[in-house]
Amino acid sequence: MARPTTLLACCKLYISESRNDAALRAIEQAARGGGGGAVVVNRFTDDAYNRVGYTLVAPLTPSPAPPPLRHAVLGMVRAALEAIDFGAHAGTHPRLGAVDHICFHPLAHASLRHVADLAGAVAADIGDELQVPTFLYGAAHREGRTLASIRRQLGYFKPNSSGDQWRGAPETDALPVAPDAGPERPPRSKGVVVVGATSWVDNYNVPVHTGDVEAARRIARAVSERGGGLPSVQAMGLAHGGGVVEVACNLLDPARVGAEQVQGMVERLAAGEGLSVGKGYFTDFSQDKIVDLYFRSAANTEG
Repeated sequence: MARPTTLLACCKLYISESRNDAALRAIEQAARGGGGGAVVVNRFTDDAYNRVGYTLVAPLTPSPAPPPLRHAVLGMVRAALEAIDFGAHAGTHPRLGAVDHICFHPLAHASLRHVADLAGAVAADIGDELQVPTFLYGAAHREGRTLASIRRQLGYFKPNSSGDQWRGAPETDALPVAPDAGPERPPRSKGVVVVGATSWVDNYNVPVHTGDVEAARRIARAVSERGGGLPSVQAMGLAHGGGVVEVACNLLDPARVGAEQVQGMVERLAAGEGLSVGKGYFTDFSQDKIVDLYFRSAANTEG
């Protein structure tokens, strides 16, 4: 398969479940049954957060048929909504629904406009076919609102159980803002879905050796751009079990501010709290590695 002119789209799909093996098997089977073209290049599971992230890649074809990534993602979302009861979910990572977040990124020679159109189509599929309220952000939203802003409007960052846990569905099914697709009220067993399109984002988490979630939140606030810290960095302080908390970061412009800068600042801030820090980790591969994995898988399939 020739690489130079291939347009690729990447989708990161975050599911609010990591402990139900039968549910995850059904979701992964749906990805494999997506009609070909889409490849799952990574699965990142975090049992403390009770969350799993899938990374899919597929070509953007000029044919009038729907892109293979649209079909594969919709199949996985459908399987997740059928297999997971959001009302019974609990974990130490915030979430808005059984399928919490779907983000599309351009790879290779694709443009942000390409994946924005794809994100909009997937959001419409979820809202119209699966009847789940769906919210757009980034290049997929007409005003370009950010992921953080729609999450904040929907109460994403506020734990609803014991200070550091998110448990079950919200007590009310009234949404503070109208969805871009789907019904006005979310099913309690499904919640809502946020779908967007952005340039590449790195997710980098730094463990801090303490059970003090408030300390992690202070550090996260100081690291984040919103708190006056590093530009293009968003951060949350989250419990992670076993006497460890994490400063979980989104690096919105990793070419400008990368993991080394985040690691160094977390270490300095933690030292000021009298705390030690472990080596941070990415939750996914680099863009180049993901492209390479896709082409290797595609070549093996063709062979």
